[in-house]
Amino acid sequence: MLFVLIALWIIALGLLIVDPGSRTMRWMSAIAFTGGAGALAAVISADIIPYFDHSAASTSLHNLAFRVMSICSLLSYYGLPYSFAMLALAYQTSWQQRFIRTWLPFAMLLPLLISFLISPPYTEDMPIDFPVVASWAFPYIFIGALLIIFKKEHLPAMKRTHFFTCLALLPPILSVGVLNYVMPSFGFYRLWIYHVWILAFVVPFFIFTFFKYGFMGIRLLIERRKLDSTLRAITSGTAILNHAIKNDVGKMRLFLEKMKQHAIDTQQMELIQDIHVVMNASSHIRDMISRVHEQTQELPLRLSEVYVQQLIADVLEPLEVSLQSIHVSQQLPDNLTLSLDHLQVTETLTNIVMNAIEAMPGGGELTIKAFTSKKNIVLEIKDTGMGMEKSVLRQAMEPFYTTKSGKTNNFGLGLAYCYSVMKKHGGSLEMSSEPGIGTRVYLTFPGPRKN
Repeated sequence: MLFVLIALWIIALGLLIVDPGSRTMRWMSAIAFTGGAGALAAVISADIIPYFDHSAASTSLHNLAFRVMSICSLLSYYGLPYSFAMLALAYQTSWQQRFIRTWLPFAMLLPLLISFLISPPYTEDMPIDFPVVASWAFPYIFIGALLIIFKKEHLPAMKRTHFFTCLALLPPILSVGVLNYVMPSFGFYRLWIYHVWILAFVVPFFIFTFFKYGFMGIRLLIERRKLDSTLRAITSGTAILNHAIKNDVGKMRLFLEKMKQHAIDTQQMELIQDIHVVMNASSHIRDMISRVHEQTQELPLRLSEVYVQQLIADVLEPLEVSLQSIHVSQQLPDNLTLSLDHLQVTETLTNIVMNAIEAMPGGGELTIKAFTSKKNIVLEIKDTGMGMEKSVLRQAMEPFYTTKSGKTNNFGLGLAYCYSVMKKHGGSLEMSSEPGIGTRVYLTFPGPRKN
């Protein structure tokens, strides 16, 4: 059980470190911590108390060990099912009103407190009244598992992380419900010893999915934080570079003008041509760094209520010529509004639609629709173009990454800019793509908050 103790408490600590502000992460950490408390009780029972029994240790140390063991055991038996129920409620929020979110956790403490008060005192052989505790603990675990399983995810990345979350989390939790509560209620005790074998498979799988696919969105969170820090570095770097180059280019042009005038006065035609070449090169350098700076600078949001149908019309109207060979389908609810910066979001959508147009040189279908997901509103832009390989898709939003290197004025900043705009709005940008089928881009905006 020492392996179980170490593994669970490392997981509990890791979850808190990664995202301490998330309710789901805190309750997931509580599950791992209370499970580890049960493992600590087993270690004390199997190794520490027998050592005291066969040594000259004082009775007070023996009693202290027994008291710690009883506290850890009760914390595990009572705390784990409650923590899992709270995790399920935090994870599955689509049906909850504020009243339910506020008072249901307190109401769910009542069975726990009642069973604790009416149960006989703790003993090592019979730590709890199993039939009484199982009457609420197993329903908490079973119903919580159903809430997690049937959570609906619309975004592809979240569908994948949800699937692996279920695989990593639910088998060990359900086994706890059966082995720790149901079976002891029928007289089959100490079956918890088999958790070692279950966790021997689950922990490596958890670690693999955590780093490979993500767990409850953690990997997405880490990737977004990396992209955020990259964008911040680029924003400050290009601002400094833009300022420095403008100053130096200004000095160059000042002296070039003087040299040009001298060449004109002395009628040195070859020198005049050379000066023109250098002046054009300096102008080109200045224009390039200015365009990069424009795509990376932090612009303040100017929020206003905008009708989604009008927003899409403002994006598509200037692109009518480019859309002549493409069938555009719109599925937008009437009177749907969003609070956003009209200028920046229009630029974002234009970038995405232009990418879709370029992916369909021979024509195709462009679908733009809006739908609700949890408390958010999602705009989906779907094309039937060439699509992208997974290796390209993973890098698509990285600054300066581009597959259009042969095109003028393309710096690979379009999607990075779009991501930055969505982040400032408190939303997100996600993509899915398959070669030969097309690409979907999802822009998630915070919806109106309801009590």
